[in-house]
Amino acid sequence: MNRITINGETFIVEGNNVSVSGNKIRVDGKVIKGELEGVVKVEWSGDLASLDCTNATINGDVHGDVDCTNITCGNIGGDVDGTNVKCGNIGGDVDANKVTRR
Repeated sequence: MNRITINGETFIVEGNNVSVSGNKIRVDGKVIKGELEGVVKVEWSGDLASLDCTNATINGDVHGDVDCTNITCGNIGGDVDGTNVKCGNIGGDVDANKVTRR
């Protein structure tokens, strides 16, 4: 089981592929929270398989690809497409404006 916090509200979920698109947050395709407005802050505890969002803080690693404007996380196993990335090691290609190592 993993824990995801969305704008201060915490959910216990199964799965590890997170997508934030439109006004919904999905974990492994299942809608966890919908009808979101404005800036959405997502915090994840545990490792992720992949992440697609705007802003995220991950207390763990992302084993696959990351497509995110602003992200802070552990290691990233796949490719990164982002603007501001703060992480450990990156296993794949990087397309970002700023990368800061943790």
